[in-house]
Amino acid sequence: MGSLLIPDFVPSPIQDAETLRKSFKQHFLGLGTDEKAIITVLGHRDASQRKKIKEAYQQLYNKSLMDDLHSELSGDFKKAVILWTYDPTERDARLANEVLKSWIHDVNCLQVIVEIACASTPDHLVAVRQTYCALFSCSLEEDIIARVSLPVQKDITNCGEGLLESMLKVVIWCINSPEKHFAEVVKVSTDGLGTNEDSLSRAIVTRAEIDMIK
Repeated sequence: MGSLLIPDFVPSPIQDAETLRKSFKQHFLGLGTDEKAIITVLGHRDASQRKKIKEAYQQLYNKSLMDDLHSELSGDFKKAVILWTYDPTERDARLANEVLKSWIHDVNCLQVIVEIACASTPDHLVAVRQTYCALFSCSLEEDIIARVSLPVQKDITNCGEGLLESMLKVVIWCINSPEKHFAEVVKVSTDGLGTNEDSLSRAIVTRAEIDMIK
């Protein structure tokens, strides 16, 4: 069960698009972007509603809502809002690509991809793979093979020396009880002196419409 709260009365996508545009215009008046308005609109719409808002925004202003979010927002708030506003399949495809942009030298770096593979429905995973290929002109599988370093590949092959234990735990939890895994991700990301904002945002954003209440 997700934790997304949608109001009883939801404005039309055009009205929502206009509200977002007004929130951006405050920036040009020297007042700063109205972040509360952005949360009120995007934070209380499901994936299908957000898609319609993006389409309405494009039609009204001949501009991409995602581009304007990129230019108007900053910091961790920007990362969270943009991640949330993506279509879920595009979100997961981009999360996987972000991991694979650099060489993977540690099994733990594969956690995001393991989460996507094991905590998704079969239909969603197929859609993620198709979206990945469309966005990056390469299959997800090809990128994983190309960018996982040889020592990590050997460790995966040999199941060696304990490095794979954490990944096996992720696999088991994501299959049997994904809400427990992501609860652990939230806990670990907030432990210690600083917060791992990327992990925290990923866990909350990707599960908000699925099982965050659990």
